[in-house]
Amino acid sequence: MTDFGTSNGILTIDLNAIAINYRILQQQASPDCLIAGVCKADAYGLGVLPVTKTLTKLHCPHFFVATLDEALDIRAHDTQTPIAVLGGVMTHEEKTYIKHNITPVLNTPLDIENWQRAAKNVQTRLTSILHIDTGMNRLGLSVEEVQNLDNALEGLNVRYVMSHFACADDKDSIHTGQQHQAFKTLTASLGIAQKSLANSSGLFRDAAYHYDMARPGYALYGGNPTPETTNPMQNVVTLKSRILQIRDCKKGEFIGYGASHVFEKDTRTATIACGYADGFFRNHSNKAFVYYKGQPCAVLGRVSMDMITIDINHIKGQQPQQNDTVEILGPHQGVDDLAQSAGTIGYEILTSLGRRYKRIYIDAHESLK
Repeated sequence: MTDFGTSNGILTIDLNAIAINYRILQQQASPDCLIAGVCKADAYGLGVLPVTKTLTKLHCPHFFVATLDEALDIRAHDTQTPIAVLGGVMTHEEKTYIKHNITPVLNTPLDIENWQRAAKNVQTRLTSILHIDTGMNRLGLSVEEVQNLDNALEGLNVRYVMSHFACADDKDSIHTGQQHQAFKTLTASLGIAQKSLANSSGLFRDAAYHYDMARPGYALYGGNPTPETTNPMQNVVTLKSRILQIRDCKKGEFIGYGASHVFEKDTRTATIACGYADGFFRNHSNKAFVYYKGQPCAVLGRVSMDMITIDINHIKGQQPQQNDTVEILGPHQGVDDLAQSAGTIGYEILTSLGRRYKRIYIDAHESLK
């Protein structure tokens, strides 16, 4: 019997698989392209400290996060690896960046102005990364702002100029090539040698996108960077929960909130300790599947905060019992598979995993040799 301890679910994060995925990404990249690690949102929900420790042992040259707080969490345990904050530098944050040797990504003229002023105050050429927008219209300097830079970067050590793909996961999108062309045109006028463009999917689309540093995130954690093909990455996450109760429901009865599922025949069901508070979305209601001993079991009725109910009427062999284990994520269903049933993406599945699970980390020692 699985040892759940005092929890109702076990979330296993395979650091060995993350290490293997990092090696896969290195092999996919051009020889001169460094592979950074995007570790924002608590390393996509999997635990930023164990993940960054694993990547550090693999000599990952750079971490990217979304916020200064995320960078400080890493810096408390890693004093050496460069860390960049994608969200830019807010006024009055400059001293914190400098004190902890954290690099801001400069997205706006105000970011540049703030960082230049800080550089003058400390009389040092402060390191930064310049973000230019190539069509996503989210963050980064516009074409006009790039053209009007003139001497605005004076006094700064701009290590990389970067942009971000919007549609690289779609192999047929015309936007990826258009963004790359815009990136080439805009960077040519800047005279900054080091460039970074490719995300996880971009690494697999065209070697021309690789440049000097790629910034994969999703693929590192087992997500498929090429949705039209078999996933080239190793599965990282296994999620198991336990059966709370077995019930025999009669034809004509209903199950769950809103009576959204009415039984057309007598049906045996199992109630599982996993709900939307644990990252199993309400949109999975009457759509998703979980697995008992490799056999798919349909979710019946609405997902509630702490529980789902599943159909076990068809189970062959040993019948499910209270406290038995059910697989929600794992070898039979990856994050992309589960996301599809909720009409969302695997990124949201990973970053929504709840804190009520017992977390187990598998050591990456073997893959670090």
